[in-house]
Amino acid sequence: MKVKPIGDRVLVKPAKEEEVKKGGIIIPDSAKEKPQEGKVIAVGTGKTDDKGKKVPFEVKVGDRVLVSKYGGTEIKIDGEEHQILREDDILGIID
Repeated sequence: MKVKPIGDRVLVKPAKEEEVKKGGIIIPDSAKEKPQEGKVIAVGTGKTDDKGKKVPFEVKVGDRVLVSKYGGTEIKIDGEEHQILREDDILGIID
């Protein structure tokens, strides 16, 4: 399945979380925080300003980004977790 974001939305695949066992205790998925880092998979058509001009994206496909903790909508594509969020929910690009 292919998903193409529209407007100023971005499709991000969250980074895999390393499972850490401390003292022999396995932390269940429900208790883990969701990753705030991910990779841009697709970008939308762009935001339109008040004059009707398209505002270019600051991120591009392939960028590693830091996303807002509670931003976006989680979806599954071919059984894998992804997030669709507005470009404003991206906090920065990781080099």
